[in-house]
Amino acid sequence: MTTQHDRTSPPADPATWGPPPATAPRHAAPPTPEDPRWARPALLALLLVTGLLYLYDLSASGYANSFYSAAVQAGSQSWKAFFFGSLDAANAITVDKPPASLWPMELSVRIFGLNSWAILVPQVLMGVGTVAVVYAAVRRRFGAAAGLIAGAVLALTPVAALMFRFNNPDAMLALLMSVACYLVVRALEDGRTKWLVWAGVAIGFAFLAKTLQAFLILPALALVYGVCAPVRPRKRLAQLAVATVALVVSGGWWVAVVELWPASSRPYVGGSQNNSFLELTFGYNGLGRLNGEETGSVGGGAGGGRWGETGWDRMFNSEIGGQISWLLPAALILLAGGLVLTRKAARTDPARASFLVWGGSLLMTAAVFSYMAGIFHQYYTVALAPCLAAVVGMGAVALWEKRRAFWASFTLAAAVTATAAWGYVLLNRTPGYLPWLKWLVLVGGLVAALGLVLAGRVGRRVALGAAGLGLVAALAGPTAYTLSTVQEGHSGSIVTAGPAGASTGGGGRPGGGGFPGGGRTPPGGAADGTGGFPGGGPAGGNAAPGPNGRSPGGGNQQTAPGNSAEAGLPGGGAGGGMGGLLGGASVGAEAKELLTAGAGDFTWAAAAVGAQNAASYQLATGEPVMAIGGFNGTDPSPTLARFKEYVAEGRIHYFVSGGGMGGGGRGSGTSAQITSWVEENFAEVTAGSVTFYDLTRKTTGG
Repeated sequence: MTTQHDRTSPPADPATWGPPPATAPRHAAPPTPEDPRWARPALLALLLVTGLLYLYDLSASGYANSFYSAAVQAGSQSWKAFFFGSLDAANAITVDKPPASLWPMELSVRIFGLNSWAILVPQVLMGVGTVAVVYAAVRRRFGAAAGLIAGAVLALTPVAALMFRFNNPDAMLALLMSVACYLVVRALEDGRTKWLVWAGVAIGFAFLAKTLQAFLILPALALVYGVCAPVRPRKRLAQLAVATVALVVSGGWWVAVVELWPASSRPYVGGSQNNSFLELTFGYNGLGRLNGEETGSVGGGAGGGRWGETGWDRMFNSEIGGQISWLLPAALILLAGGLVLTRKAARTDPARASFLVWGGSLLMTAAVFSYMAGIFHQYYTVALAPCLAAVVGMGAVALWEKRRAFWASFTLAAAVTATAAWGYVLLNRTPGYLPWLKWLVLVGGLVAALGLVLAGRVGRRVALGAAGLGLVAALAGPTAYTLSTVQEGHSGSIVTAGPAGASTGGGGRPGGGGFPGGGRTPPGGAADGTGGFPGGGPAGGNAAPGPNGRSPGGGNQQTAPGNSAEAGLPGGGAGGGMGGLLGGASVGAEAKELLTAGAGDFTWAAAAVGAQNAASYQLATGEPVMAIGGFNGTDPSPTLARFKEYVAEGRIHYFVSGGGMGGGGRGSGTSAQITSWVEENFAEVTAGSVTFYDLTRKTTGG
């Protein structure tokens, strides 16, 4: 936190942080702090350490989320699958998101081949890029020290370490939302339209990564610019209108192509019920996430549904707290302190505008996450990490500059005290994990807080020592959880950061979010054509995982064919069940040999209910596998009539028994109808412990 008044930090008087004087050129940017000699080496060291941390034992996750890895495989084989985000190269159905987050991974796989590193390294690079963007945004008004603090907080946030080493869309989403905030901060400095337009472009492409979640920060960005921009009101409105057009064009061009493309010649839009991306956007991935009414979902509902309790304290509960909330109390305190500090500044003051941009984005996103009743996973909170980190960096340095004022030093002390106390609570939730650390965090934080209260009245060395101790105490807990996160692989659909037991679902259910999901891949596991599980083994679902969504004893355990991975939940059946729904299946050598024999004579080597099941077999064989019913097995694709046509045309070789919400022949959905028809009319083939149906060998005349 060391700063030099003459070179590295803004003046102590916040009123002087405002726009350039009237004699300056109309669009001249306000002066930014001059970096000291150590700033650039320190930044490079931060980025290098972040990269090495996130790259550590990266292949332990194998294919990570096989749902997206299968789509990456498909996009590396077919440009049509690349464009639409198809789950298979034969383009039966897409993933339930737009494809932008898949594109960097697919290009990487086209260059380097299908393997864990080729899939996950682009995500690591996005993480390093996000740290750099946050540093750059904070440094502009608050100096290099503030930028380094913000970058370190982001890099050491457990959920960030998790998702920047994983292949879900959230890595790209976090990067692009950070870029948008940075560009709005630039626009607020000089009022140039180009920065706001580029911010709109960033939000538009973020929409193509994860649809409407990208828009959560829009109200804060638009409101802050509309009030604080250093141009006349009419021009502000015109600029916001132009930026909106840029957003619509950058995010809407792909949507327009998909909606106008004849449905008969493109893949079915996964996650929708009527083959419409707009319906997917505003239904399953939109309002359904807020009110819990996601048609085709595995569950939801407000106030204690499958996705956990909602309420103002959701970000702090046992399910979410260890992922993101370590410095959240400090961020809220420092945000309030920063706004008090700049309360008398001019309307166009860039420092206050920065607090409003990052702080408003943090509060808006956290509020929506806290009260959304639909599908919610712990890792969604990575979207908060850049905003939280920026607020902490800005607030800490801004108040440090005013530490001679008792209220400022007291606010710093309050932030450190709250962080130490909350860190103790979070660490105490896993009493068997580094039991001594919680006491060091608490005692160290309280000692640092005492020193900070007196920071304006003691010597510089003592004040710096207190500040350094406070920073170490604040980051000790999340750093430990981050190191625990990178030391093990993660796979499946629902993954969490930190040590085992660090994140439990509502009602004490293991795995978080009500459903077991991603697990810990065995050390040394690699993407070797076995769905990320070395050695293959009989296909089957994953056993119900232990705490934190990780399989007891390490690795994804096998279930006996015909057993659902979680009793009492729909979707049983051989080799599938909830394990096949959320965690995929392990594919043995016999199953792989069966499916690859003569696969070139068919469009799809096999069809399986549920995307994770299909993805596992596709990754293992390298051949297209049709995902009946999409991710949950509940999408009406293909219809029974259409599936019969595929079979009659000789386009599908095998049907994999079980899997998905609609698998096992239960219910009356499309996938259940197909399952029943196949079981009644085609010959069974056993490979290992898995039952397949040979769709070229009829047993009846049906």
